[in-house]
Formats: sequence, C-alpha cells, structure tokens
Amino acid sequence: MPYFLWDVTLKKERVDNSSYIIAGRNPVLEALHSSQAIEKIYILHGIHGNAMEQIKYFAKQKGIVCAEVSPQKLRELSQGSETQGVLALRSLKNYVDTDDMIRYAEEKGEKPLLLILDEIEDPQNLGAIIRTAECCGVHGIILPKHHSSSITATVSKTSAGAIEYVHIAKVTNIVSEIEYLKEKGLWIIGTKDNAELPFSQYDYSSPIAIVIGNEGKGMRKLVAEHCDVIVNIPLYGKITSLNASVASALVLYEAVRKRKSIK
Repeated sequence: MPYFLWDVTLKKERVDNSSYIIAGRNPVLEALHSSQAIEKIYILHGIHGNAMEQIKYFAKQKGIVCAEVSPQKLRELSQGSETQGVLALRSLKNYVDTDDMIRYAEEKGEKPLLLILDEIEDPQNLGAIIRTAECCGVHGIILPKHHSSSITATVSKTSAGAIEYVHIAKVTNIVSEIEYLKEKGLWIIGTKDNAELPFSQYDYSSPIAIVIGNEGKGMRKLVAEHCDVIVNIPLYGKITSLNASVASALVLYEAVRKRKSIK
C-alpha cells in the first residue's frame, strides 16, 4: 500500500485547534527530525521541490501517512496559517503496540479485551467509542493508519478525556494485526448485520478482540474473512444499521456482562 495517498476522511474531519498544527516546510521538517509525535501530514496536490521530497522521505521512514489535498482543503485545515503547501497534525496521543495491550491485561489479571476499529472515519464517532471502551475496561483499541479519523481535539473532547486512559495502537494492516492476535491466543469477533449469530448469544469468555466496521460500509470483506466469529445486532425497525458507536457499546457491554457473570 502506498504511503502517499488521497485522504478520504477529510470530508468528515477537521483540525480544530491551531496548537496542534505545524505549518510550513521548515517547521514540518524540524518536527520530523525531533521527537514530536506526528499524526498525519497534509501536502498540497501537485506541489514539488526538494523540501517536499525530504518531508515525504522522512515521513515514510517514520511510518507517518502523507495525504495529498486540494488548495481549498489545505486552507480549511490551516485555519489561516501560512503553509507553503504543507502542514502536519501533531498527535494528541502516544501510541502503543498490541503487545503492550496484552501485557496490560495480564498485569490486571484479566483476559484481553481489545477493540479493532476498521476505518471509523467520523471523529465524533471515534471519540464516543473511545469513551465507551474506557468505561468498559477495554485493554486497548487498534486503529488503521489509513482511512481512519485521526486523534484530533474533536475526538478528545467527544471522548470526555477517555483518550488519556485508553491504550491505542495504529497499525498499517488490520488483517495482519488480526493474524498476529490469533497467534497470541485471541479470538476475533466481527460484527455484521447479516450474520446469523446474535451478539447476545456469544459468551465472550476467551481472550478476544471485537471488530467494528466503517460507519457506512461496515467491515471490509477481507477483514470479515479473517474473523473467527461474526455476530449481528438484531434490528426491529425500518433503519438497516446502527451508528458505529452505538453498535460498539452494545457488544462491549454484553461482553463485559458475560465476563462478570462468570466470575
């Protein structure tokens, strides 16, 4: 997968606090050379030059996504700052890896309960999910680096501060991460509206990772194919799907209820 791409999440995402923006070629390069955590870099479509090539190179070395955007979109993101065709979004979160999450669960004497978010693009949805996950005692949330909302100030605000307490990992490939978690002994529980098994009938007692799909498309086909079990949330009205944050809350609380009842 290329590291330099059009960013489809920009329709829904806004950088909403200028203190998290690093604008201009030299400031972005300096940030890449420093220990600052960079969430994402936005580059004006079609712009070239030595500084831009250096930015792309060092971003690739650090595994930071570069998104190519239109002049209008870059103006919206910059909030009036002079960008010279590039700006970086400073991360609000220090990320961990999945081994840290599993270790955290073991330290608490609990079986791992992880949440995998497959391309959740709406920052308010992401914030609400993080808030619910923290309330449920989830040991960690796994996000893809591409096609996912960044951890912005909107996410932080919507989470009601929960991002400070929840372990979050960003991974390049969700499917590869699922396979790694299986090797670590976790069962992967997908959620899909046409699955035969109702979510309330699974016992959730094993070490597990629950997958919640994109707000509109649900889980991607390849992700679904790598799940061990897929459950559905029965719907009784005319609307054919639930909001992603509501769906995650229902499944997570059912998992917690089942686990607590076993003790």
